[in-house]
Amino acid sequence: MMSGNSLHREVSPYLLQHKDNPVDWQPWGPEAFARARADNRPILLSIGYAACHWCHVMAHESFEKPETAAVMNRLFVNVKVDREERPDVDEVYMAALQALGQPGGWPLTMFLTPDGAPFWGGTYFPPEPRHGLPAFRDMLEQIARIYHDQSDDVRHNASAIGTKLAVLAQSRPGPLPAPAQVMAAAARVAGIYDLQQGGIRGAPKFPNTPLLALLDAATARGGANARKPAEALDITLHQMAAGGIYDHLGGGFARYSVDAEWLVPHFEKMLYDNAQLLPIYARAAARTAAAGNPVSVFTERVAETVAWLEREMETGGGAFASSLDADSEGEEGRFYVWTPEQVADVLSPEEATLFNRVYDIEPGGNFEGASIPNRLFSGERLSDEVEARLADIRETLRLHREARVHPGRDDKVLADWNGLMIAGLAEAGMILDRPDWIARAARAFDAVVASHGRDDAQGPRLGHAARAGRLVYPGLVDDYAAMILAAIALDQAARDDDGGRRLALARGWADTVERHHAASGGGYHMTADDGEVLPVRSRPAADNALPSGNGLMAQALARLFLATGDDTYAARARATIAAFSADADQNPFGIASLLVASLLLDTADQVVIAGPAGAPETEALWRAAAASGRPLLDLRRIDPTTPLPAGHPATGKAMVDGRATAYHCQGTRCGLPIHDPAALAAALLPDAA
Repeated sequence: MMSGNSLHREVSPYLLQHKDNPVDWQPWGPEAFARARADNRPILLSIGYAACHWCHVMAHESFEKPETAAVMNRLFVNVKVDREERPDVDEVYMAALQALGQPGGWPLTMFLTPDGAPFWGGTYFPPEPRHGLPAFRDMLEQIARIYHDQSDDVRHNASAIGTKLAVLAQSRPGPLPAPAQVMAAAARVAGIYDLQQGGIRGAPKFPNTPLLALLDAATARGGANARKPAEALDITLHQMAAGGIYDHLGGGFARYSVDAEWLVPHFEKMLYDNAQLLPIYARAAARTAAAGNPVSVFTERVAETVAWLEREMETGGGAFASSLDADSEGEEGRFYVWTPEQVADVLSPEEATLFNRVYDIEPGGNFEGASIPNRLFSGERLSDEVEARLADIRETLRLHREARVHPGRDDKVLADWNGLMIAGLAEAGMILDRPDWIARAARAFDAVVASHGRDDAQGPRLGHAARAGRLVYPGLVDDYAAMILAAIALDQAARDDDGGRRLALARGWADTVERHHAASGGGYHMTADDGEVLPVRSRPAADNALPSGNGLMAQALARLFLATGDDTYAARARATIAAFSADADQNPFGIASLLVASLLLDTADQVVIAGPAGAPETEALWRAAAASGRPLLDLRRIDPTTPLPAGHPATGKAMVDGRATAYHCQGTRCGLPIHDPAALAAALLPDAA
């Protein structure tokens, strides 16, 4: 039977979750605004995402109740938005909520005039008064009365919020930060980290991956200035790998931990978190291997996370799904937790005793009567024999867990999140010598290009979100930046000869961004100049769980410069960084991705291997460089007959004495020719840089 609202025609899994609500939901679009103007009713805008636990709670408590729906339908035009499908809409209205002095979060509940101007809002509202929040229905009646009876106040509020929203489009220009300034900023970031539990001090604990990436980049510089960032990074990666935020049976990290110890996660798993963590853990594995420990918890977490990605996140087309829900059977975390009795039903008594001891499975549990498996309290890795036995036990429990009701999966394909995962997977495969991972990343890249790519008269373009044959188009600056990074990562890592196709696409996408997203004064707008007009056309520079669009684009341009030697890309990257660098010294926490881009431009390790493709000497040098795990590495293999681009610092250098030869360059200078893989590996150690 057809639903009573308009969401049944949508393809977003989040919107489809609400298609049978008695609320007369409308999708975002001109029809909803026309209806609000015709009826002179305010718009109730509800923004969430499929894996959002509190979105489900509010839906069950309010949107599924006929009496609440009747009030909503009588007083408002009700609009539902998937924040992952329309991050441009979410960014504007989340900023509007914060302009009202309220903290952000989802579900986002905003009230708009019929022309889309926000005048009041909040996040979750309970069905009855609770924790200082009004009952949802009471609040609806009050907002409607204010809209109709106090129109001057509504206009004043909307105008004041609009003035504050203008900040989203502004730059904060400053001088380009020098490498020493970036290192000082990284040390300052490290100073707010918990050196016992890892992560930023306090609770809840988020991975804050853009900050981890800055700490990681700082380790490449070596020396005394890198010690604090390296320590904060190492402790955080160890604690996250041991905590309940990591799924010890199935692999993959949850979005965040509600406590200060990484024990109790908010159980949803997002593609973007794992995409960013994968290369950071792979680089940590490389550092650990260089210190004499080739098999570490870092190596294991990377392999387990890739196994999860391939098992649970693949879509039929080859790209990756967006997220897994926190809930199953109406309970948060139900799929992931265990009791001693449940473990005993699956394992032998001896196996159960070992697993429960190591993974903290106890009577009464650590989460609502059950236990989240974790290794926070069982110390370091055990012997290889015991760890191998535990791996078998975990696989037995994982296979048994498959019979449980699985959390829901949002299988829409997002170009930006996929681009980050493709880049991370390719880099992890390169570092850990897993050509199968690189091939999987290449397949995903081709899938995204096929489903999201469009050509117009001026060059290649991308859409943002695709599912069931429908594409949200045009794409955002984040989509282009992430897919450029994916193309360059594959250009470095893949052994196939694609005839320069990926690099050509990356250059074409960079030109598209310049044509459709460039902002006056430097940097880039989130939306294209031929996209939908919103209350403000933002120019995002502040990192959140994801790097900002401008931070990603600056990194993409820096990587393009390193790959091609074309100074045009370096100039664009520097202009983007300078547009937002006013806070580089005093408040670096929100612009970490821009600071990483600055280090890429100034201090990247450019390694060129000159030698016949496939020759053992060439491959040995390439492996030595790839296995270094240097975070700011640009690695190129060139055939003796293929010259480097004119702007590359190693231009004109070639094989010496007829042998495969490596050159390690930084800035405009290159070191002496290297023939020995061990010498190349030594040259790439942090203290050698």
